[in-house]
Amino acid sequence: MANIDLRPWREERRKARQSQFVTVLAGIAVVAAAGGWYWNQTVQGQIDFQSARNAYLESRITDLDSKIQEIQSLRQQRAQLIERMSVIQSLQGDRPIIVHIFEELVNATPEGVYFLDLASAGSTITIAARADKTVSISDFLRNLDTSPWFDAAFMMGMESIKDGQEVIGHKFNVRVNRVNPLKEEEVQS
Repeated sequence: MANIDLRPWREERRKARQSQFVTVLAGIAVVAAAGGWYWNQTVQGQIDFQSARNAYLESRITDLDSKIQEIQSLRQQRAQLIERMSVIQSLQGDRPIIVHIFEELVNATPEGVYFLDLASAGSTITIAARADKTVSISDFLRNLDTSPWFDAAFMMGMESIKDGQEVIGHKFNVRVNRVNPLKEEEVQS
């Protein structure tokens, strides 16, 4: 019986294994917690980095939007200036035309025709006049049609002026378009 071991070695071995298990478990828990913390910090760093990039891009987009609005306002101002310049140029170019128009009106007006009103809107001239005879009105319309400065003469209305039963004159309205034969010559050459 000398080989009988009465010491509680199994129980000591079980306690040692349990202690070793708890130590390994605690180590794994610490490593897992450290890994989780590291992963969390890495993800949070990437999120912060991306947020900083997004904020930078948004600030640049805002700057570019303001520059785009400025460019659009400059384009509008440029278009307005070009429009004004073209109006001024057309007015300066049309300045001598008025002299020709009035000269042609004088040449086209036969004796016995008197102007009551003359209005111009764009290239359309409206004339209210009075004539002694209907022949004078016909001559006036014919003269306007043959003039190189006028086009499409159209009588809008005519009214006879009477003194009792006798016709003493006629009131009439004419619409005519003015043209510039000088520009047409420039286009042809």
